[in-house]
Amino acid sequence: MSTGAAVAATPFLQRLAAAPISWGICEVPGWGAQLPPERVLDEMRELGFATTELGAAGYLPEEPAQLRTLLAEHDLSLCGAFIPVVVHDAAEAEATRTAVREAAELLTAAGATYFISAPVMDWDWGPKRELSDDEWAHAYALLDEIEDVCTAQGLVQAVHPHLGTLLERDHEVQRVLDNTRAGFTLDTGHLLIGGYDPMQFVENHFDRITHVHLKDVVMELAIPVLNGETPIMDGVQQGMFCNLGAGDVPIGEVVQAVEGRGFRGLYVIEQDAAILGDVPAPGTGPKDDIAASVAYLAGLPLTGDLADVTPTMEGNSQ
Repeated sequence: MSTGAAVAATPFLQRLAAAPISWGICEVPGWGAQLPPERVLDEMRELGFATTELGAAGYLPEEPAQLRTLLAEHDLSLCGAFIPVVVHDAAEAEATRTAVREAAELLTAAGATYFISAPVMDWDWGPKRELSDDEWAHAYALLDEIEDVCTAQGLVQAVHPHLGTLLERDHEVQRVLDNTRAGFTLDTGHLLIGGYDPMQFVENHFDRITHVHLKDVVMELAIPVLNGETPIMDGVQQGMFCNLGAGDVPIGEVVQAVEGRGFRGLYVIEQDAAILGDVPAPGTGPKDDIAASVAYLAGLPLTGDLADVTPTMEGNSQ
């Protein structure tokens, strides 16, 4: 398994990427104020990012030429997209294959690298339940099909563990690791919430990591969400996902471990946010939080060869 082979080896901070969810962009009703794309993309570039994930469906153009043009106007490119897939349900197999093919064609045409697959219970993100052995077997087979589609399209699949999906808990993540060829997103926050120490994940499965989401989490707020006592939207609105370095994830140790083993793919700062109350003035609000997270990463005491490849992100004003 190649770890981010489609991404050139570049200095660590230059491989940080952005995501609209860090600016509170989410299609879920009631999530919070939705900032206009022009503002979000401007603020990404002002912070020094050169690439972003696609974000919520319909937020950015889904016609490749229009998407490329909009991003280019902000000196940005597309690195990938989070794609919900229904892989366990045989009745949805053809719908999933169609959705995967269409998403892969869009991503390839838009110049992206990563196909971030999220195995959900249904297309409406319905409540999770235990799967039968037959359903798991179907999920394994379809995830391997997606791996083949991605390879054929020149994309890198990165299966994403996530609250409320088939890959929520540590044993579910392990089942897919043990029974598929798929690459994985090392999402530091969702793994920790589900009981999989991200450092242990790096130790055990570095060769499966194709993409990284840097996410910190306040576990005191996350546990009620994991236990079904609090909706994930409420958890986010309460600050469950905090600035990097302010929560319970050993972000610095994870970065050192992954970089030290030779990972040279992208790190998306995915700091799920929700804007409540008045819309913050341009240049404030989510931008301040992401700037703080970038500053934290810039200050990591990386050792060895990594100490020579951590310049300040161009455009940052710390």
